[in-house]
Amino acid sequence: MEETILNFAEQFKWEPEINNSESLGGRTSKWIVCGMGGSHLAAGLMRVHNPRLDLLIHRDYGLPRVPDYFLEGSLIILSSYSGNTEEILDAGKVALERGLNLAVISTDGALLEFAEANQLPYVQSPSSDKLQPRMALGYSLKAMAKLIGNDDISVQLSALADTLEPAELRPAGEKLAEQIKGKIPLFYSSVANLPLAYNWKIKFNETAKAPAFYNVLPEANHNEMAGFNGVLAQQDLNQKFFTLFLTDPNDELRLAKRFQVLAEMYRDWGVSTEEVPLSGGTSWQRIFNSLVLADWAAYHLATLNGDDPEAVPMIEEFKKLIG
Repeated sequence: MEETILNFAEQFKWEPEINNSESLGGRTSKWIVCGMGGSHLAAGLMRVHNPRLDLLIHRDYGLPRVPDYFLEGSLIILSSYSGNTEEILDAGKVALERGLNLAVISTDGALLEFAEANQLPYVQSPSSDKLQPRMALGYSLKAMAKLIGNDDISVQLSALADTLEPAELRPAGEKLAEQIKGKIPLFYSSVANLPLAYNWKIKFNETAKAPAFYNVLPEANHNEMAGFNGVLAQQDLNQKFFTLFLTDPNDELRLAKRFQVLAEMYRDWGVSTEEVPLSGGTSWQRIFNSLVLADWAAYHLATLNGDDPEAVPMIEEFKKLIG
């Protein structure tokens, strides 16, 4: 895991190719990404970078319940790092039966066999036994940019190979881990940056083996914050939480004020807080400076707790139990 984080920027040097590209058909401006766990994260980051993308993320069996015209006018991208995710194989089967426009992103497994057998366009991502799906975001993003035909995004992502410096973010990540140790982290962001807060959450779930949760402002101001009421009986419970505010220089002033006031109220109520501002000259630099920081924090928390930051045995056991 340590080596993966240090060398993460190298992923952006990879140049994907579309196999069976003649089957891709005409370009579309609508996309549905079917993916579970780490295999749909790239789609969320695409939306952070460009909120105007007409891109829907589906995290379930079958196909999303949307109008037929949207399904028929979209490229449905089946994304599974392992290639053996049953929900995504099911989505592919349903979509194929309906004659919908399909493409695949995977490293191997039944999904690539499905693509080959049905002459579907696909991008085969680099694979490694040491690389967990959540840690393959560089590969996933470049594969997705290739399939949606966005050369500008591909060029911008490639530039991260030279500008992203994971080692420089390590000390700040270690400091965060030491602050969070023994507490339950809550990650708050703007609606626009929700996929970033979600990424932080799952990195702490899977890498640090810690319960972690996320929400967005202003919505949390209308419900969740009430759960941390300031009565004396609540203080012991409140002290078990650590809230990280993922603030963005592009957040509007009214939202920035909400972050500030909520942080002050939480501290008054015994909830630890820390602001983690997004930083970097470009949208993709801000995104990945934040996510690499999350990787270091989650990795260091795992080591502090004596846990294995790489494996996810509970998830593997669950898959065996459901057959």
